[in-house]
Amino acid sequence: MDRLASMAVFVRAVDLGSFAAAADALGLSGPMVGKHVRFLEERLGMRLINRTTRCQNLTDFGRAYYERCRVILAEADAADALADDQFSQPRGRLRVTMPAHFGRHCVTPVLLGLARQYPMLELDLSLSDRFVDLAEDEYDLAIRTGNPDDRGGVIARRIARQHMVVCAAPAYIANHGEPRTIGDLAGHQAIMYRRSGRIRPWLFPQGDQPPAEAMPVNRVRLDDLDAIADAAMAGMGLAWLPSWLIRDRIAAGTLVQLLPDQQDYLYDAYALWLPVPHLPLRVRLVVDALAAALPRLMG
Repeated sequence: MDRLASMAVFVRAVDLGSFAAAADALGLSGPMVGKHVRFLEERLGMRLINRTTRCQNLTDFGRAYYERCRVILAEADAADALADDQFSQPRGRLRVTMPAHFGRHCVTPVLLGLARQYPMLELDLSLSDRFVDLAEDEYDLAIRTGNPDDRGGVIARRIARQHMVVCAAPAYIANHGEPRTIGDLAGHQAIMYRRSGRIRPWLFPQGDQPPAEAMPVNRVRLDDLDAIADAAMAGMGLAWLPSWLIRDRIAAGTLVQLLPDQQDYLYDAYALWLPVPHLPLRVRLVVDALAAALPRLMG
């Protein structure tokens, strides 16, 4: 058997916690995963994993060997990436995870344009608001909005700044009046964005001070930005949304931007990737393309 391939299977089994999960992720049978691990154990003359009918645990040697295998596999990937730079265009598969709405409306069009331009580039895209582990889920790149400081062990580059604005339907304003200040928001109904069980306050810049927070009264909460915009258009309340999402609705007059004298809060978007000795050309190209194209869409 190929030693490097067996190392990759072993690392995957450890990362996912079971032979069955590794087999499913790698498209192998469970017995074949076990065969790869046994091949390494027989070659080394040392047990890597203590296996029972209920669980598997790394031996002390297995834990040290696992860490070295990860380094070796990363170096092998870096060596392969060197070949990419010898071509005038990127090639190979690029796996990217991104938030559903920001990804669909902003990121995906840029990536599809690159795919049309570079026929050797393959795209494997996931549009989901679920946070993923880049290493465990084997993504090359993650696009995320908000502060990336809690994503340890990754490299982050800001690629866009979303302008967050308060808006409402003309019918709502006619019935309930128009808020003129941040303090006025407390007297209005709002449609709030809920993600992972949390309702986040609306934020407004205050110069050098921390942003002012507003949590208007709300009885409609959604985890879908388009649905929030639709509910606002139906007169259900105020909404705090990125300007790129409601630009056409404002132009059509179905939504009105409020608090025009209040500075927009900038909700950043980042590209995140794992630190590697040599970043593949396809990853560098995509990050540069997003950093160049997205700011033009954000106004």
